[in-house]
Amino acid sequence: MSNEDSASRGNSTGQAMKRMAIGIVVLVVLSALLYFVAGDGFYPWAKAIHVIAVIAWMAGMLYLPRLFVYHVDAEKGSVQSETFKVMERRLLRGIINPAMIVTWVFGLWLAWKGFGFQGGWLHAKIALVLVLSGLHGYLAAAVRKFAEDKNEKPARHWRIVNEIPTLVMIVIVILVVVKPF
Repeated sequence: MSNEDSASRGNSTGQAMKRMAIGIVVLVVLSALLYFVAGDGFYPWAKAIHVIAVIAWMAGMLYLPRLFVYHVDAEKGSVQSETFKVMERRLLRGIINPAMIVTWVFGLWLAWKGFGFQGGWLHAKIALVLVLSGLHGYLAAAVRKFAEDKNEKPARHWRIVNEIPTLVMIVIVILVVVKPF
């Protein structure tokens, strides 16, 4: 990769980080306004924002390992490989990271306000969200390895990893809706 490509990627990354930060600040400001305007009616709005963020986070967590499956087959340094690198980086920084942050912020607020952090189902849900967050970190590290052409995992590994968010999400939805304990 030339110095010009590195500078361009660094500039693009900086712009993406700036857009992400602006988006989060806008969400916080709008949420604060909504909180003060809606008062006690803020809870359903917070729940809606939380669900929207969860959907975005899960969409990214399901798509990123699938990109890795195809990236493994691309020749290092090829146009296709470089395209996958851009797609993976933008997906992680532009969608997955902000969605995870919003999910955690609103989820913790809902757990506190709605349930006082009480309930076995809620504790199990939080534990599973920690598992998803750990997987998120694993995928973020993989994005860095792919960017440096240092991935050593085969496509089969990424196909298996691709199933983990689905399974965890199913259990979380059952816990939230059924509240079995």
